[in-house]
Amino acid sequence: MSEIRYARGDATVPSAKGVKVIAHVCNDLGGWGKGFVLALSRRWPEPEAAYRAWHRDRASNDFGLGAAQFVQVERYVWVANLIGQRGTRTGSKGVPVRYGAIDTALGRLADKAAELDASVRMPRIGCGLAGGKWSRVEPLVTGRPARRGIPVTVYDHGDAA
Repeated sequence: MSEIRYARGDATVPSAKGVKVIAHVCNDLGGWGKGFVLALSRRWPEPEAAYRAWHRDRASNDFGLGAAQFVQVERYVWVANLIGQRGTRTGSKGVPVRYGAIDTALGRLADKAAELDASVRMPRIGCGLAGGKWSRVEPLVTGRPARRGIPVTVYDHGDAA
């Protein structure tokens, strides 16, 4: 079992050697344009293009809550688009985050990371625009990739945790 390592910095610039998967949470509406995805799109166009195509063709694929899409962006870097939020706005049903969907997607992430012999890098997924609480997400990360011995680093951008 691996512990989660915490670091300050940019999760899109993982400094470790070997294969890395950068994981983040996406919505189930096909929207890409706020939050961490902007940092991803500044570095690589492929994750956004793949996500938009995945959503557009959703009638014939697995796009939906709990799904995961893996996009290779460099020889040793992959991006995991994890569908873990319903919509994009807080409303009568609460915040968009869906913890069960994140848990399911993290299971798929753990499988892929094990297959690639990769480490996982991520911001505090589901806790920005999705409105989730890290106290609820952290045990999911610990219970999926970290429990399987996959090294996980969670990045806090800037000076505040």
